[in-house]
Amino acid sequence: MGEWVRRPGFHVGTSGWSYGGWDGLFYPEDVRSTLERLSFYARHFRSVEVNYSFYHLPKPETYLKWARAVPEDFVFAVKASRFITHIKRLEGVGEAWERFAENAKALDKRLGPVLFQFPASFRIDLGRLSRFLDLVCRAGGAPAIHPVFEFRHSSWFCEGTYAVLREADAALCIAHSSRHPCEEVVTASLVYYRFHGPGELFASRYSDKELASWAKRMRTDLKEGKTVYAYFNNDVNGYAVENAGTLRQMVGKA
Repeated sequence: MGEWVRRPGFHVGTSGWSYGGWDGLFYPEDVRSTLERLSFYARHFRSVEVNYSFYHLPKPETYLKWARAVPEDFVFAVKASRFITHIKRLEGVGEAWERFAENAKALDKRLGPVLFQFPASFRIDLGRLSRFLDLVCRAGGAPAIHPVFEFRHSSWFCEGTYAVLREADAALCIAHSSRHPCEEVVTASLVYYRFHGPGELFASRYSDKELASWAKRMRTDLKEGKTVYAYFNNDVNGYAVENAGTLRQMVGKA
């Protein structure tokens, strides 16, 4: 696959796309299968964050089917396996990472950043993070990708972490929610936002006023030459679709 392909601009969408609760709210009643939903979704948004890959290991054929269901300019941000982030916590994951990356390369040019989201119990360990970044960003072996890290323990939010990430051009995920800490620190050539809900996790809607504030921040990122990714994980009641569409209008058509 070679080097990670940077796509300048603004990429907005939702975290996942195949939610039964969106039937009738976003998807027409006759759009049922995962691929049908993805194809319909891609008419409205040009990017999505894959959550399925956190719980399962998609086969190359699965990624290929997804790629064929969307336009050429569509971008998939892929969430790394919980085996890597939650079970092994970055230790001894060389084989698991190479298999994950090898499968994901079936997306080819539609492959965007890879998100590593950690549990709130995972405390800072800069040595472990550095070793893992050497594995992910090395020139040979697994395909080169652009990693994004979502930490949920407050110990990670310090200059030591930011320095390690900046050296590797790895992004700190700016993840907003009512439960976990959030620091708006840019460490890479891309800026990656996740929105889990301003109130109840996954089940609350962002107001236009809240979105306008985030849109202003993103416009600044874009003016500074950053590539911006933004995904909404408040999927209940279709809030994610609504909020993603509103943010896109506020920032500028994606």
